Amino acid sequence: MRRRKPEFLRGSPLRHSACGLRLIEGEGKKEAEKLSSRDAVARVLMEAGANLLLRRISIERAEHIERCVNRALALFDLAETQPEQLSKLQAQLEELELLVQESREQKRPLRYLKKNKNRPL
Repeated sequence: MRRRKPEFLRGSPLRHSACGLRLIEGEGKKEAEKLSSRDAVARVLMEAGANLLLRRISIERAEHIERCVNRALALFDLAETQPEQLSKLQAQLEELELLVQESREQKRPLRYLKKNKNRPL
């Protein structure tokens, strides 16, 4: 037996807005954020922690990301007083962006990969 749609969902597409929801275009893809501030770098550390808890990344990768974040934050502090450190900061931010990009590309949790070695991803 099929369930009937609620009254507010039946009819024209304009009636969908009656429930207070709207469609946000973007095809489900998150736009990569440039690491240009301390806040953005801190969000990378939080994302790595979440990915570690969800077993999307290994402990080693999470520790490596944490070290890169700590170096970047220290270089942000140094760059305020020593402008010649900006090039080191930029290099560190580029390295961190590569790490984050690699981590985001790894879509399946590690436990899935271990249990299903012969299955295609």
